[in-house]
Amino acid sequence: MRRVIHRELRRIWMKPRYLVILTLAVVFSFVFFATMTREGQPQKLPVAVVDLDHSYLSRRLCHELEATQGVHIAAVYDNHTEARLAMQRGDIFAFYEIPQGIYNEVLQFHAPRFILYTNQSYLLAGSLTYRQLATMGKLAAGAVQREVLRKKGYTDDAIMGIIQPVALDTKAIGNTKASYSIYLMTTLLPGIIAVIAMLHTAYVIGRERQERTVRSWMRKAGDNGLKAMMGKAFPYTAYYSVLLVLANFIMYGPMGIPLEGSWMLLVLHSLLLVMAAQCAAIFLMGCIPDPSVAMSLTSAYATLSFTMCGFSFPVEAMPLPMQAFSLVFPLHHYFLAMSDITLFGNGLDVCWPHTAILLSFGLLAVIGSAMFNRQFERGVSC
Repeated sequence: MRRVIHRELRRIWMKPRYLVILTLAVVFSFVFFATMTREGQPQKLPVAVVDLDHSYLSRRLCHELEATQGVHIAAVYDNHTEARLAMQRGDIFAFYEIPQGIYNEVLQFHAPRFILYTNQSYLLAGSLTYRQLATMGKLAAGAVQREVLRKKGYTDDAIMGIIQPVALDTKAIGNTKASYSIYLMTTLLPGIIAVIAMLHTAYVIGRERQERTVRSWMRKAGDNGLKAMMGKAFPYTAYYSVLLVLANFIMYGPMGIPLEGSWMLLVLHSLLLVMAAQCAAIFLMGCIPDPSVAMSLTSAYATLSFTMCGFSFPVEAMPLPMQAFSLVFPLHHYFLAMSDITLFGNGLDVCWPHTAILLSFGLLAVIGSAMFNRQFERGVSC
C-alpha cells in the first residue's frame, strides 16, 4: 500500500490545482459562515408600522419596537397599501397596522386590536420578526391592561396576578443563547469538508478509469483492490481530517462555541466522518464501472447528506422510510454524536451507537474494493 500512497502523492504534486481549489473552497465556507453568523442571530430586521391613530399609544408602541434588538422600524406608513407594496418589494419583512381610534377604545375599556402582517416567504426572517413583534404586542397589551387596572385602584401585585396568573420560566437546553453560529457552523462546516473529501476521492478513482491507468495503479498494489483503494484514499483522508480538526479547534477555541464534552472524542468522530464519507465514495465508484454515472450518483448522495442529517428538518418528523434512509448518511450520525459531545457533555457510553455505525461504513469500502477487483480481473475500464 505504501507504493500506492507514494504514487498518489506524486500525482497530487504534478497536478495540485484540484487540492488547492478545494482547500480554498473550505476556507471560503469557513469565513463566510463565521462572518454571517458572528452576531448569533440576524439583528435589526426591517419592519414597518402603519399608524392610523397617531396617538400617544401608537407612538409608545413604535418606540418600544425600535428599542428591541431584533427588529428595526424602517418606515412608518399612513396606509395599508404602501406597507403591502414595501413587503412585496422585500423592503420589510413584517408590519404592524394600528387602527384609527384605538387609544380612545382603550380609554373606554374596550378591546382594541392590532393587526400584524409577516412575510413567511422568508422562513427565518419571517419567523424571527413574527416572534419579536408578537411578543411586543403581548407586552403592549399587558402594559395597557396594567394602566387600566391601576386606575381602578388595584395594587401592582394584584395587577401582575391578573395579567400573568401563571409565570413561565423557560430554560434553553444545549444552545442556551439560541445562536445560529452554534447551530449552523458545527454541522455545516464538517458536512462541507466531508462532502468535499467524498467527491475528491470519487474523482481521483474515476480519473484512473478515464485515463486508462488502472493497470498501473493495481500493479503498485499487487493486484489487490482493497490496498489500491486504501492507498489512493489515504492522502486525502489525512489532509481533510487535518482540515476538519483545525476547523473544530478554531470553532471551539477562539470563536467561543461551547464544548461540554471531550475534545479527543470530538476529534475521533471528525476522523470517522471523513473516513466514512470516503468509504461511501469507494463503494459507489467500485460498484459502478462507468465513472460518469458513478460520479453523478456520488454527487447526488453527497447533496442529500445535508437534507437527511437532521439539522434542518428533524428526522423524527420524517416518514418512517425516510427515517430508515437517513441511517445510510455519515453526516447524520456525526450530527447526533457531535450534539451529545459538545452540547450535553456526554461520553462514549452514550454516543457509542453512532460511533459504531460510522465505523461500519468501512464495510462499504471492502465491498466496493471487492467489486472493483472483480471488474479489473474482467478487464472493465482498465
